Amino acid sequence: MWYFNGEIIKTPKVMTIGDKRYPKEIFKDSSTLSSLGIKPYKSVVPDSRYYSQGSYSVNTSGDEVVGTYAGTARDLATLRTQMLNRTNAHVAGLHDTIDWYWIRASKGGTAVSTAMENYATALYSEHETKKTEIAALNTLAKIIEYENRAYTEVRKVEVLNEDGSFKEYHASNTTTHAREIDMCTHFSVNPDNTDAGQVSLTAD
Repeated sequence: MWYFNGEIIKTPKVMTIGDKRYPKEIFKDSSTLSSLGIKPYKSVVPDSRYYSQGSYSVNTSGDEVVGTYAGTARDLATLRTQMLNRTNAHVAGLHDTIDWYWIRASKGGTAVSTAMENYATALYSEHETKKTEIAALNTLAKIIEYENRAYTEVRKVEVLNEDGSFKEYHASNTTTHAREIDMCTHFSVNPDNTDAGQVSLTAD
């Protein structure tokens, strides 16, 4: 996008400046745009998850024009309620995927393994911990950090077939990635659904 004479130009168009008409192709020529006073434009909008959009201001002093919308922090209690609802829904879904182990055992089938029992217990425990943690988030900064916690993940390099499909993970080569994880929905890994490519996931 570009900015000229108080106007935000979203797509290239024919411009009339002074008594001269310029074809829309000028938007491919940065030097011509600069000579005419047409500057690149970007808009800065607050994260709608945490802020409602406020007043708008424009800074035209630099080589790039920046339009900024002020942000008004959303109500903390409302945000915490939304987080708790998301956590509750997520853990309910996790329990739904393993309930059949107990149903099968109750009908005389295979007994629930110790690993699965431990996993279910961990889910209940983590759920209670998360409810306590969410209730204690008394600033917007803490809420934002909880939903975007910094982690470092180490993954095995994927080996692909000739057609580009996955073949296997490399025996030793790994890559490291910065990740942001929402702690509302980050629970223990299901022992029946592990990530074979993940070497480690560590909070920064």
